[in-house]
Amino acid sequence: MRVAIFTGSAPGHDARWIDAAVDLTRYLTRQGAGIVYGGAAVGLMGAVADTALAEGAEVIGVIPRDLFDAEVPHQGLTEFHEVDSMHDRKALMADRADAFVALPGGIGTLEEFFEVWTWRTLGLHPKPVALYNPWDFWTPLVSALDAITESGFIRPEVRAGLVVESDPQSLWRALNPPVAEQ
Repeated sequence: MRVAIFTGSAPGHDARWIDAAVDLTRYLTRQGAGIVYGGAAVGLMGAVADTALAEGAEVIGVIPRDLFDAEVPHQGLTEFHEVDSMHDRKALMADRADAFVALPGGIGTLEEFFEVWTWRTLGLHPKPVALYNPWDFWTPLVSALDAITESGFIRPEVRAGLVVESDPQSLWRALNPPVAEQ
C-alpha cells in the first residue's frame, strides 16, 4: 500500500507537529506502506521523507517546477517527479497512492486534501481520505465540516466517509478495513 501524505513545507511553530509527522510516518512504513508526498526537503514534508527513507521505505516525491525555490526538492528519493503544475502534482500523487492523509499544514495542504476528497465524492476514485488529527489540529475544520453537513451542503454519507483519527494505529486500521468474508 502507498499512502499519499499532504502536509506543510513549513515546520509550524511547535515541535510537536514534526514529532507527529515522524511518528505517523514511522508507523506507516513499519506496516509496509510506501509514501507518496509533495517532494520537498523542508518542513513537515522533509521530516516525512527523511523518516520514511531512514525506515527503508519507498518514497515517491512529486513537485511542480515553479515550487523548487520555496519547497526545495528532496534528493535521494526512491522516485522523484518534476511536474508542470499543482494539478499535475495531485493527479500523479492520486495515481500512485492507495490512500490519502492530511497531516498538519496550511492552505496548500487543505487544497490538496479537499481536491482528493472531492474526487472521491464524485466517484473518480474509491480510495480512503483522512485527516490525521494529533493534538486536535484539525478539530476546528472537522467542526466546520459537521456544521456544513448539518446545514445540508455535504451529504451525511460523504461526511461519514471521511476518516479522522488522532493516533497512527487507529488511522492505519481505518485505511485498511477488514475485508468481509463472503
